[in-house]
Formats: sequence, C-alpha cells, structure tokens
Amino acid sequence: MEFPWDELTLAFSRTSMFPFFDIAHYLVSVMALKQRPGAATVAWKNPVSSWFTAMLHCFGGGILSCILLAEPPLRFLTNHTNILLASSIWYIVFFCPCDLVSQGYSFLPVQLLAAGMKEVTRTWKIVGGVTHANSYYSDGWIVMIAIGWARGAGGAVITACEQLLKGDWKPEGDEWLKMSFPSKITLMGSIIFTFQHTKHLAISKHNLMFLYTIFLVTIKVTMMLTKNSAVTLAPFEGTLSRMLFGWQQQFSSCERKSEVKPSSNGAVSTSSKPVPETPDSAKKHAKKED
Repeated sequence: MEFPWDELTLAFSRTSMFPFFDIAHYLVSVMALKQRPGAATVAWKNPVSSWFTAMLHCFGGGILSCILLAEPPLRFLTNHTNILLASSIWYIVFFCPCDLVSQGYSFLPVQLLAAGMKEVTRTWKIVGGVTHANSYYSDGWIVMIAIGWARGAGGAVITACEQLLKGDWKPEGDEWLKMSFPSKITLMGSIIFTFQHTKHLAISKHNLMFLYTIFLVTIKVTMMLTKNSAVTLAPFEGTLSRMLFGWQQQFSSCERKSEVKPSSNGAVSTSSKPVPETPDSAKKHAKKED
C-alpha cells in the first residue's frame, strides 16, 4: 500500500481556509508587541496608537508588498474578518482581566503550538507573494523573490518604520542593516518557491510547501526548546562567504608575505625600506651635484 503523499500535502496546503493558523499568527505578533517596554502603558493611555501598531505587526508583510507593487497600502483593511479577528486578539491580550491571556501564553507548550502555526502561515504568505508578483511580472523572478520575502517577513521592516516615527528606532535592530534569522530563512524560501514557480525545480508546489514548513517548524521549535537563538545559517553563510569573498583576504595576506622577505641569515631584509638621510650625507650629495 502506497503512502498518499500527494493527498496529504494537498490537504495540508488547503488548511488555510481555517482561521486557527491566522489566530496563532495574530497572537504571536501581538504578544511580541506587548513584550516591548512600555507597550502596556501606551495601550492604556492611547489605545488607537496601540491598535494601529498591532495591525502593523499583524499585516506588515502585506502592506510592504502592496507598496512595492504600487498597490494601495491600506488594502488589508478591506478584509473585515481578519481585521476583526486581529483586533479582538489585540483587545484580549492588552485588556483581559488579571492578564489571563498573557499568563496562559507563558506556558511553553502554548508558545510552541502558536509559534509552529505561525510558521505555517509564513509558508502560505511566501507562496502567495510569489504568485501575486507573477501576475504582474511573469518573467521577473527578482520581483517574485522580493515580493515573496516582503509578504513573509516584511512586517519587521514596517514596524521598524513605525518605531522610527515614534523615536524608538535603534540602528542595531534594523532589518536592512542586520537581517534576523526569520528574514534570512524567508528570503531563502522565497528563492526556492520562485524557482519552483518558474519550473526550475522539478517538485510539486504542495510537496515543497510541506517540506519547507516542516523545516521551519523544526527549526523554530528547536530554538525555543534549547533557548538558543544561535541556531542560524551561520555555517552556510560562512562557507558561502569564503567561497565568494575569501579570495580577497588570501590575496591581501599574500601581499603582506611578499613585502616581508627573510634574508639568508634569518634576519628580515630591509633592502626595500628607505634609509633616512643624515645632514652630513646631504651636504656631500649637494657638493657632488655642484
């Protein structure tokens, strides 16, 4: 009996019709906002500003992709169901009596479940961004990669702009200067799904979505269980950096070795170094010229 792999992956990719994964995505995004210093105080003093920031956390990727494709950035407001769902989660997270939602979210199994479901939505967003960009630029694979990355991880860029407007922006946290691990892994996924969409990868979309999602969830759960954010692409990045840019360091080291050559008796040769001219030698040189 053969394992129904195609049926499983197809059913997995169609689970986006259920709101549970969106709820987990909104919950993780709003909880990340609440963990900011002073976020709860801002919510009590200025609820409208806190709500708007929460919507940027929840829909920032879609806003950035709309800006890149010259579409209305407020297009996300037309989806009333998702707006009401995200707003409800924002309200119960910040204004629930006795802070019960935050206390329930503090349990590790709940965090693991919510984070894993959020990574599932990341895959759908990347695929949706690549497909949406293909409708505008059928042969623009760079555009498809950019929109897929923006849809999956552009929320960090939008929230950085929001922090800049509020005066809370810090250069070390800018996604353009120092990409986080989710941004890197989303960029890698956007490249993979673009190659699949352009028929450069001989694998079905559903199978690729399933494998990529399992990879994301495994990495995320491992990072949370080990409490180690260093589970990154550092080995791959180091190898690629040495392959592409390591020749320059080797070339500079060879130049330094050629400048310092040892003599026959083991001492460093100074023949190439200029000898300082003394006043007596300068006078003798002037008499010879006369």
